[in-house]
Amino acid sequence: MIEPKSDVLDKWQRTLFLRKQQDLNAKGWLVHVMRCIERLGKSRFSLDEVYGFEVELRNAYPGNRHVRAKIRQKMQVLRDNGYLEFVGNGVYRLTTK
Repeated sequence: MIEPKSDVLDKWQRTLFLRKQQDLNAKGWLVHVMRCIERLGKSRFSLDEVYGFEVELRNAYPGNRHVRAKIRQKMQVLRDNGYLEFVGNGVYRLTTK
């Protein structure tokens, strides 16, 4: 499916913060969580829905014994960088900057 150029550029702009990530493992976590959110297929979702990918993330990062905490941490990074917004009560919304 062909997307308008402006939509593609907007999506690219929203992910520029990933360039600042020096730690490849941290960047890997961010991208993996972003892909999980994308696979939900909706702009408004709950933290519990993202927790649904816990087994997948645990398998991808077997050295991490605190996967839920890492998911929350990466959600905060995504929020702080304007990729998503915390609505309240464990609900998030993708931004459309």
